[in-house]
Amino acid sequence: MATADKNKTEQLSVESRLKSLYELQTILSQIDRIRTIRGELPHEVEDLEDEVKGLQTRIENYRHEIEEFRKKTTAERNKISESQSLIEKYRTQLDNVRNNREFDLLSKEIEFQTLEIELSEKHINEYTRIIETKTLEIQATEQSLADRQHILEEKRSELEEIVSETRQDEDKLREKAKAIEPKIDPRTLAAFKRIRKNARNGLGVVYIQRNACGGCFNRIPPQKQMEIKMHKKIIVCEYCGRIMIDPELAGVETPAPAK
Repeated sequence: MATADKNKTEQLSVESRLKSLYELQTILSQIDRIRTIRGELPHEVEDLEDEVKGLQTRIENYRHEIEEFRKKTTAERNKISESQSLIEKYRTQLDNVRNNREFDLLSKEIEFQTLEIELSEKHINEYTRIIETKTLEIQATEQSLADRQHILEEKRSELEEIVSETRQDEDKLREKAKAIEPKIDPRTLAAFKRIRKNARNGLGVVYIQRNACGGCFNRIPPQKQMEIKMHKKIIVCEYCGRIMIDPELAGVETPAPAK
């Protein structure tokens, strides 16, 4: 008689733990659904923030490049001024040459400085075109930046609204989950959390559906199903490792077998 009472106590203890596990699973699944409602919004916001930062960096780089080309333009104009001064100096000296050799040397210097001026002017024209192109690129990038920033603000507002709407529900569910956990022994709870973490759909406890595991849908032998219905021990699926319970314990009505 004492043995029977002990077995009954153990059976109720396992059954109670399984019920608590399923209840905990149900609450955690609701939390998962709330996170699903938020969906990809947090990632979208992060991606947009990175994109905005990238566009801002690109604009800064363009401006830095334009500044460098402006400095180069100034340097080329200074070269032109120097060459023009030298040409004027050499032409003055031409009036006082004493022989053909001096005349040829001065003429070559004037020709060289003239070529230097032409080269500098060519560089200035090239730099001017680059500056114009970069300026247009800045304008286009600034337009893209404004569009991205506008979308980012909308996404942030949308995310804040959803988080605000769901935070209270999520907090309540977390409180419920926290209240259930003490009803489960630490070892079983740790195993459940480990199984749930590794499960693709976050299900650590499943009930039998059509003679198969409700997680991986592999068929369960009749003997194993009978053991699950007896609630004498915690049984896991040999294929996916999820904890299995019978539909009755999960509060799910199963159709009566056809006569």
